[in-house]
Amino acid sequence: MTTSVVVTGLGVVAPNGLGVREYWSATRGGRSGIGRVTRFDPSQYPSRLAGEIPAFTAKDHLPSRLLSQTDRMTRLALVATDWALADAGVKPEDLPEFDMGVITASSSGGFEFGQNELQKLWSKGSQHVSAYQSFAWFYAVNSGQISIRNGMKGPSGVVVSDQAGGLDAMAQARRQIRKGTRLVVSGAVDASICPWGWVAQIAGGRLSTSDEPARAYVPFDAGARGHVPGEGGAILILEDAVAARGRGAKIYGEISGYGATIDPRPGSDREPGQRKAIELALADAGVEPGDVDVVFADAAAVPELDRTEAEAISAVFGPRGVPVTVPKTMTGRLYSGAAPLDVAAALLAIEEGLIPPTVNVEPAPEHDLDLVTSQPRTAEVRTALVLARGQGGFNSAMVVRAVD
Repeated sequence: MTTSVVVTGLGVVAPNGLGVREYWSATRGGRSGIGRVTRFDPSQYPSRLAGEIPAFTAKDHLPSRLLSQTDRMTRLALVATDWALADAGVKPEDLPEFDMGVITASSSGGFEFGQNELQKLWSKGSQHVSAYQSFAWFYAVNSGQISIRNGMKGPSGVVVSDQAGGLDAMAQARRQIRKGTRLVVSGAVDASICPWGWVAQIAGGRLSTSDEPARAYVPFDAGARGHVPGEGGAILILEDAVAARGRGAKIYGEISGYGATIDPRPGSDREPGQRKAIELALADAGVEPGDVDVVFADAAAVPELDRTEAEAISAVFGPRGVPVTVPKTMTGRLYSGAAPLDVAAALLAIEEGLIPPTVNVEPAPEHDLDLVTSQPRTAEVRTALVLARGQGGFNSAMVVRAVD
């Protein structure tokens, strides 16, 4: 019998809310955290808006010894992990250290770390460590800090597949639990709002140049012009369902299905891989399209990418065949942190029976989607599908379900 893997704890750090309840209150109420960049002066750049976390002071949450050893992304991840463990009612010191693992994702958060390291090297006149070496070391440190801080010596790893990475990390965590690990800390937090990271993101050609927070990131809208980046994400506690029930844990829902594909080579005239990823996830979960109550879309806000995603959703569910929502219109795209935050939102939607809105979007009729806009929609949500895509052709899909 296949082991059921459930979510028992959520830790959220988002531009529109710190902590699960603050984030969910803002999200269900349509409150955005997008505004002008404040972490540096953006006036010289063509893109000047971001989803920043405004009220996070690391010294209020972490011991001083960690502040000198970490950057913003790692601090946010450590705090989100603390909150997720507390939400799950888990005290790591009470569990065997090899029964707990950490599998997270990272995408662009290493930019701030790399910038800081290069500044140190330049100040010392040294060129011995490359930016790529800094990034590689940083990715290991981010997951390792969580492991070390909590005494977790089970399976550990970091997945790097851009925005799809958060789902890929959770899928790997599910695999490890099915192999016998009792608990895995998973999800992702990204934070790359720094000058070096900003230049790299602009060079990718997908950032919005609008200065209107309400119209800068409008996926599936005729005015779509690229995305607004953001910082933050979610850390989730995944457990073997039998062990979770045995200790009387609150269960948010089950990670019941996952699928991943890679898009074909450009110019090959083959169909993009997102539809196949959806079909794989549904098959893995053992559900039919009609069983899905809501889709949390990837929503690139690039016209061609919006079109292919809308086509994939319509091909599986039929035109306007399932409610679709994009709560990340209130946070910006958080890179590897975006999909885990969507999974958290999906679980909260299941808990409350409410689909959060997609704000500031006027759906283009040619997409033929039942997009939930302006106001939340009351609905019985038992099964949700979360989609994510990463630059380079990554497609991931995850099914989360209510647990009786």
